[in-house]
Amino acid sequence: MYLTLKETAEYLSLSEDQIENLIAEKKIRALFDGEQYLINKDQFKTHFEQLEKYKALIEEYLKEPIPEDIDVKDED
Repeated sequence: MYLTLKETAEYLSLSEDQIENLIAEKKIRALFDGEQYLINKDQFKTHFEQLEKYKALIEEYLKEPIPEDIDVKDED
């Protein structure tokens, strides 16, 4: 499914200018049909999967209890 520049900006919660810059930097693949850019929505699937994976890892890390303080004496 292809999205317009405006739809992509809404989908990614970015401004249209930022999307245009990402297209210019070739970080987002897009087709130009002579009037507007068309962006394939599937290219963002992996990005969102990685975000969900990292969110789960962070939540798991934050749920771990803090270990008790080990009383280590510095003796020479």
